[in-house]
Amino acid sequence: MQSMNKPHEACGVFGIYRKDGRHGVIPEAYHALYALQHRGQESCGIAINTNGVITCHKDEGLVNDVFTRSVLEKLPEGRAAVAHCLYGPKSSQNRDHAQPMLVNHRKGALALCNNGVLTNAAKLREELEDQGAIFHTTSDAEIISYLVAQERLSCQCIEQAVANAMDRMRGSFSMVIMSSAKLVAARDPHGFHPLCMGEIDGDIVFASESCALDAIGATFVRDIQPGEVVVVSKEGVKTLHCQRKCDSSLCVFEFIYFARPDSIVEGSSVHTARVRAGSFLALEHPVQADVVIGVPDSGLDAAIGFARQSGIPYGIGFIKNKYIGRTFIQPTQKERANSVRIKLNAVRSTVEGKRVVLVDDSIVRGTTSAHIVSLLREAGATEVHMRLSSPPFTNMCYFGTDIGSVENLIAAKHSTEEICKIIGVDSLGFLNVNHLPYLADHSACGFCKGCFTGVYPEEIPGEKVNPICSRPLPTDETTEDNAQ
Repeated sequence: MQSMNKPHEACGVFGIYRKDGRHGVIPEAYHALYALQHRGQESCGIAINTNGVITCHKDEGLVNDVFTRSVLEKLPEGRAAVAHCLYGPKSSQNRDHAQPMLVNHRKGALALCNNGVLTNAAKLREELEDQGAIFHTTSDAEIISYLVAQERLSCQCIEQAVANAMDRMRGSFSMVIMSSAKLVAARDPHGFHPLCMGEIDGDIVFASESCALDAIGATFVRDIQPGEVVVVSKEGVKTLHCQRKCDSSLCVFEFIYFARPDSIVEGSSVHTARVRAGSFLALEHPVQADVVIGVPDSGLDAAIGFARQSGIPYGIGFIKNKYIGRTFIQPTQKERANSVRIKLNAVRSTVEGKRVVLVDDSIVRGTTSAHIVSLLREAGATEVHMRLSSPPFTNMCYFGTDIGSVENLIAAKHSTEEICKIIGVDSLGFLNVNHLPYLADHSACGFCKGCFTGVYPEEIPGEKVNPICSRPLPTDETTEDNAQ
């Protein structure tokens, strides 16, 4: 069950191309998906290019459920592959929405994997349907596939078709596309979501995060730039750009929560960024306390930073059960509360009789935070002071974070003092929005902070965006994993 109180990345994408024509890409695709599993747990898939013929296997479930040993043994080897793991809301949880998206068109076939949300999806879909297109899903990936196939009719090459399609798209997208002869990677003009390029044994790979490169022994080469199209073929690697103006606006929540701590995004360590966030919190919201603890997993790095800056000892405050099934059904509020107890247990020896600083990445509805605070109180904490390594969520996200409506956001309806009473803490401190650009000290990119400020890199849509392949914000009904 995907909760709506912890953020989950939209999707993870991966691509590999053997330039010398050698076959053998399934192990790399499989292990890369494992490394990107934190970005989507609803479904996954791998498409393989074998001598120009594209074969795909995809289904609902986690990587190890979909790609069993028997399945892997039956997949044909090939010289190129693309892979995808999907986050989607409940309405999208069926096999049809799983990616890669396969399309056969007049000039061949393509397999597409996308991470993002098109803000003009409804308009594009209507235009394509008027021209005779028949859609089988509500996924943006299918719309993009049709656009590329349509543009391909008048282009000499797949990469130019992708660039032309990008000129018609609005919103966020980081994608890999495989044709019968080439592998293409492309990123939207704002670079909302990360996408990087690596090299392994002289071959080119693309991935949403550098941790996927590490998982297969690949060397990081560089990030794909906003608005850039990179194409790999037997002739080598070349780049081109879409015609739209490019203005880097990476989602800042990649550093706060979405990306894995061991990833390097836009030149900066995610782990270091979260430690810095904790340091800023200690400076902004000092408190007299005995121990600093973090909420597993994404609050741990910030808790370390808070402890270092404040001089308050860091302690292990919670033990997380790693074996809770993610489809655990919670039909009642009592059962939802019990699920927090099953997944997290307070370490009494760390918190009993002590004033505790509790560090987490964010708060959305507040229900999970209230349950976690209750666990600490029951374990004997005398005071609980909560610190959050993000500013208050007060606005909708149109570029990938699935929150449903502003009504889901506790900070949009209540003051800090009111939230303190609701979740039962003695004090509450949010990261100042002005500190966000300084979290990633080695990154030259800009950041999108629209969910905190209401100011967006591009015009927001008048229509509700398609939530499929968008991230859910923290759900507060369960504490979800951010892969460590």
